[in-house]
Amino acid sequence: MTSHDDGALLPEVIVYEGEFVDDDEPQPDAGPAPSAAGRRAARHIAHAAATAARCAAARTLPGLRNAWALTVHWAALRYMTGDEIRRRIVKKQLDHFTERRDDAVTARNTTLKQMSKLVDKAAEDGLSGPEKNRLRDLGTEADRRRNGLAVLNAMPFAPDQPTAEQISRWRGTRGAVRFTGVVVPALGALVTVTVTAPVSALITGPALLGGGWWLSRHPIPLTTRPVPAELLIPELDAPADYQLDEPRSTADGQDTSAEQCPADSADATTAEQVPGSLADARTSEQAAAVLAGAVRAEGRDLAEVAKAVEEPWGWSFYLRFATGSPDELNKDDIYKALITRLRLRRNGLLIEGDPDAGDSAFVRALLRDPFAPDVVGPLPYRPPLSMSIVDAADFGVAMDGTPLVFSLAGLMLLMVADSGGGKSGVMLALAEAVTACRDAVAFNLDPVGTGVGALGEAITLSACMDDELIQDVLDFLLALCSARARQRARYGWGNKWRVSEEHPAIVVFTDEWPQLSDEAKARLVRGLLLGRKEAVWFEAGSQFGTRDYLGQAIGPKLSARLLGACRRVDVTELLGGGAVAEGYRADLLQAATHTQVNDAGQIYAQGLPGMPNRPIRYQVREVTDAQAAQLGAERAAVGLPDLTRTLTEAGLWQQYQDLLARCRADSTLPPEPPAILLTLREAFRAEQDPDVLTVAQLSEHLIADDADRWSRWNDRADRLAMIGRHLRKALTDADVELSSTRLRQLPGEPTGYLLADVKAALQAFS
Repeated sequence: MTSHDDGALLPEVIVYEGEFVDDDEPQPDAGPAPSAAGRRAARHIAHAAATAARCAAARTLPGLRNAWALTVHWAALRYMTGDEIRRRIVKKQLDHFTERRDDAVTARNTTLKQMSKLVDKAAEDGLSGPEKNRLRDLGTEADRRRNGLAVLNAMPFAPDQPTAEQISRWRGTRGAVRFTGVVVPALGALVTVTVTAPVSALITGPALLGGGWWLSRHPIPLTTRPVPAELLIPELDAPADYQLDEPRSTADGQDTSAEQCPADSADATTAEQVPGSLADARTSEQAAAVLAGAVRAEGRDLAEVAKAVEEPWGWSFYLRFATGSPDELNKDDIYKALITRLRLRRNGLLIEGDPDAGDSAFVRALLRDPFAPDVVGPLPYRPPLSMSIVDAADFGVAMDGTPLVFSLAGLMLLMVADSGGGKSGVMLALAEAVTACRDAVAFNLDPVGTGVGALGEAITLSACMDDELIQDVLDFLLALCSARARQRARYGWGNKWRVSEEHPAIVVFTDEWPQLSDEAKARLVRGLLLGRKEAVWFEAGSQFGTRDYLGQAIGPKLSARLLGACRRVDVTELLGGGAVAEGYRADLLQAATHTQVNDAGQIYAQGLPGMPNRPIRYQVREVTDAQAAQLGAERAAVGLPDLTRTLTEAGLWQQYQDLLARCRADSTLPPEPPAILLTLREAFRAEQDPDVLTVAQLSEHLIADDADRWSRWNDRADRLAMIGRHLRKALTDADVELSSTRLRQLPGEPTGYLLADVKAALQAFS
């Protein structure tokens, strides 16, 4: 038996010396170990912090993603439809086409002017040989330019319609410019500020979290906007055979095919139920389907709801009809039926025919107030003498957000509205802008009220509640018109007065036109006919706009007409017989009551310079009496435009001073009745207004009013005699013509005062 020694193959056993250490036992060099309670508290704090972070992220990250999606939506121009981009590309071609014709007209006119100068010289001094050659060459050039212009005018505008690829390239190029020129620098600036000044994170961090929290609950739909009005001109319309397959953004930002109109796509989508009213619609397809169903249910041959856009106040639509007229929707029976089907308030549907397309109309459905205070905005502050009358002033806002901005220069205006329709408020808003001008003054005429008198001393001349004085003011203005016509001819100013600080315009605010006398009405109409060229402009207000109230059928002839809540006959009288069908529904506006504002200050307008003649509602900003008084005092303290030079040159300075003195005397408030007389009148009221009160009866009221003065004789036997004597003296000292009467019909024949005498004395102070 063989044995083997394997010991050489095994490693040697290595023995390590050491000691076991328990981590729970304190080590000499490690310091004191944390307690179990401390570790548990730390875990709780960490868990709470993680929970708060998850909660904040869940509530803000969706909003921040929405904000980023909105930024990308704007930067990439996804809010523009393909048709809008197509129109912008075509408009550039139209601008170039128009510029060529304008250049040709300018060149032709320049050549004709040069020829005219040589012809005038030939008539006066004759021409040299070179000048004759020059005239002949100019004649040839003029013929050539005239022929070229005729050819250009005969050429129709035939644009090259862009393809889908060109539209996509246009969007991508400008989107890249926006992203690199706006978004990237803005983000870079935010990061740079945060890195260089970390304390700024205390501001930007909460702002971002707050914005994300708000957007998480109020996500902004990423939709396409309607084509701007300035691009809806016939020259930019697509040809009938033009087809554009464009992506369309939905409310959640996803792209879908736009070959179907909103109503058709809603009809074709069986999975999506059509809601019963516009208030229940959540998408543009649903809203379009609701409107299409209501219109077709009323027997109208609707072709399509081409566009449906959600607005802050409800929905706006663009409709096309196969047959019939869109104006038929404004017929009373159809209009009321649509109101019922769409579940809107009584005047909550606005229908405007498209002036460039007879088969189409804009429809606006109001679910909320379109003129919320944050939309209308505050009254803009205009410092004294800070603007010119020719400058456009901001007076309010349209229901589609367009500012109501226009100039009052040369404007003859009539505002018609029922009592409570905001007529006086609109006039006051216009006058507020005039009194801020350095080259215009405001006159105020009102036969039954105070007109725009809330502006106080900022009104240069005010004649109210005095028909004779109003007639004299109108006579003065007519004389000024004649004088200025002669001055224009002498100065060589052409066919209109040149407004300046030395020669200010006069803007005459005339309220309650129907309440004027027939003579004053005739003068006012003459002023409206003569004053425009002479910078004497009238802004008139009336509750009615028909001839029988105005005296003459002058209303439709005025350059500008504003309509608040009024009668239908006023709408048709001022704007024409088809105005109601076109959408001017001022008859649907509700005037204010004592406790409800309703639609006061809302107007329809025609003829405002720089504003389109569209049947759309505007809201004029309110100028409160307190604001008017403050602004009037401020402007009067700085000083009003001076009429001295212009009236002196017209030879009317002294007549104006006399008229101004009469107006100021007429506007002086009557003196306040003396206190002693008021005390006697209150004594009669307290006794239920008997025909007479004795001194004994009056003494009780006198003592109650001033015990120290009238109770001094209580211990005397002749107390009533002393009170009667001092009462007569108090009345005499106060210049009150009131005598006592011996009342012989009463026992003892006491002294007393008659109620009729007290009233007569009070009347003397009114």
